[in-house]
Amino acid sequence: MTQLTQTSSSLPATPSLTCGELLVQWLEYYGVETVFGIPGVHTVELYRGLPNTNIRHVTPRHEQGAGFMADGYYRASGKIGVCFIITGPGMTNIMTAMAQALADSIPMLVISSVNKVADTGSGEGHLHELHDQQGMVSKVALTSKTIWKPESLPKVIAEAFALFNGARPGPVHIQLPIDVITADASHVAKPPDLTPYLNSPATSQTDANSSTLPRVMRPLPNPAQLDLIIESLKTAKNPVLLYGGGCVDVNQDAQKLAELIDAPTFLTINAKGLLPPAHPLSLGSNQSLAAGRAVITEADLVLAIGTELGETDYDVFFNGEFKINGKLIRIDCDAQQLQRPFRADIAVLSDAQMAISGLCTRLEHQALNHKAVSRVAEAKQALLAEMTPDFAGQNALLQLIRDEVKDVIFVGDSTQPVYSGNLGFEALATRKWFNSSTGFGTLGYGLPAAIGAMIGSNLPVISLIGDGGIQFTIAELICAAELELPLIVLLWNNQGYGEIRRYMEEGGLPLIGVNIKTPHFEPLAAGFGAGYRRITDKQQLLDALQKDINGKQPFIYEVDEADDFLTEIGKDFICFS
Repeated sequence: MTQLTQTSSSLPATPSLTCGELLVQWLEYYGVETVFGIPGVHTVELYRGLPNTNIRHVTPRHEQGAGFMADGYYRASGKIGVCFIITGPGMTNIMTAMAQALADSIPMLVISSVNKVADTGSGEGHLHELHDQQGMVSKVALTSKTIWKPESLPKVIAEAFALFNGARPGPVHIQLPIDVITADASHVAKPPDLTPYLNSPATSQTDANSSTLPRVMRPLPNPAQLDLIIESLKTAKNPVLLYGGGCVDVNQDAQKLAELIDAPTFLTINAKGLLPPAHPLSLGSNQSLAAGRAVITEADLVLAIGTELGETDYDVFFNGEFKINGKLIRIDCDAQQLQRPFRADIAVLSDAQMAISGLCTRLEHQALNHKAVSRVAEAKQALLAEMTPDFAGQNALLQLIRDEVKDVIFVGDSTQPVYSGNLGFEALATRKWFNSSTGFGTLGYGLPAAIGAMIGSNLPVISLIGDGGIQFTIAELICAAELELPLIVLLWNNQGYGEIRRYMEEGGLPLIGVNIKTPHFEPLAAGFGAGYRRITDKQQLLDALQKDINGKQPFIYEVDEADDFLTEIGKDFICFS
C-alpha cells in the first residue's frame, strides 16, 4: 500500500502578515498602550503580533474582570482600554462590564473572535458557537461590527475611534472570524510610520499619534445659542449649575464659569473634583438630599452641562422627588440625551469644554451677581444637619486616606462607604473618585477596576468594596499580586449583603439570601499573594498606609462596620473640606 505524504509544495503558504498581526499594528497607531485579555484557542492568533509592538498585555482571571479593568483604566487615565476576548462564553462573561461602561459613557474597545466565516450562525454546534453573537453584544455596545475580510480592518478600527472621540462614548465591539484572523493581510493598508515623530527628542508615542491622526471631534456650540444662554442668565434671579461626567476633562474654565455666573454648583459622582472642596459655590454631590434638592427646586434657571440627569446621581434614594421647576438649559454631546429624562428649554449639542469656554468668553467682562454664596452657605448648614454618625464616620475614613496619600484614586463597588462618599466625599481633582453604584450598578467592579486604574495612572489606588461584592471577582487579587501592584483593598465587612439586608428590614421582608457566610480574609489574601491587615484605629491605618502604599504587593485592609474607631474619627469630620 502506498503511503500518501504531504509535500512542502502542497502546504498552504504562510502569510507574511496576518490580519491579526495587522490589527495590533493599527491599535498601536491609535495610541493603544494596554490590552486586557485571556487567550483562548479562538484568539491566540491575535497575540502573534503583540511582541512587535509596545502594547502591554495584562491577563485577568475572568473576562468580566477584563472589562472592568479596561473601564477603570480609562476612568483614571483617559486612555482607551482594549480587551481581547474569545468567542461565546468570553463574550457572555464580559457583557456585564460592557453594560456598566455603556451606562456611564466609558469608551472601551472589545475585540473578539467568532466562528469561521462559513460556520458563523450555522447552528451546527461548533465550539463556542452562539446563535447570534453580534446581535447579542450589540445591545450593550454603541456598535458591533464584523470584519469579514482583512481589507475592512483599517476602516472598522477608524470608525471605532471616531465614535470614542466624536460622540458620546461607550463600548465598541469588533469581531473577527477565526479564519479571517489568520488570513493574509500583506496587501492591506498599513499604519503610517511614526518613526520620524518618535525620534524627535520631545515627542512621545501619544504626541506622535496626536500629531498624525485625523481626529473626529465633538460638535462645536452654535454661537447664537450661547448668546441666548447669556441673555437667560442675565435675567435669572437664582440660577443653579449642574456639572456631569461629560465635563471630567474640562479645564479650569469649569470653576471660572461657576464664578462668572455666581451660581450654586452641583457635581455628579463622575464630576467630583471639578471644583475644589471648600469652594464657596460648591454643594458637592448632594443633589439627592433634601437641602440640595431645595436649591434646585427653587432655581428659576438650571444650566446642566454634560449630565444625563439620571436617577443614580439625582435620585439615589429612588423616591421620585427630584424636580426641575425653572427653565432648563442643557449642553451635551448626545442629541437624544438633551431631551431625556427632562425636556430642555434650550438644548445645545456641543462638546462641554468648547461650550463652557464660549460662555466664559462672553461673561468675562460682565460677571453676574446672584448673591449665591450666602445661599450656598445656608444650604451647607442644612446638609450638615442631615448628617448621621455613620455617614460622618465613613466619610472621615475616606478623607483621612485622601489627605494622607498624595494623588490617591478611590475606585468603588456598590458598598456602604461608597454610597456615603458619593454624597459627602470631596475629591481634589477629577478622575480621583468613581464607582459602579452609578448607571448599571453592578457588584464586583471595585477590585478589577482598581487594578485597571493603577495600571493606567501609575498612582496610588484604594479599592472600596464590601465582603459580599468582593466575592464576585476576588480571583483578580492574584492578578494584582502577579503585577506587583501595591493596591490597597479597603474591605468593608458587614457580614453579607448589608445594604440589601437593611432595605429588607425596613420593608418588613424576610431576610432570605442576605446573611451569607463571609470568608476569613487573612488566609484568603495570603493564598492570592496579598498582604492583610485588620484596621481598628486611626493611627494604625496611617502607619499601614506609610508602609504599604509604595510596596510591591496588594493588601486587604479589613474594616468592620461596627468598629468604634469610625465613630471617633467621625466626630472630627468636616463636610466640604
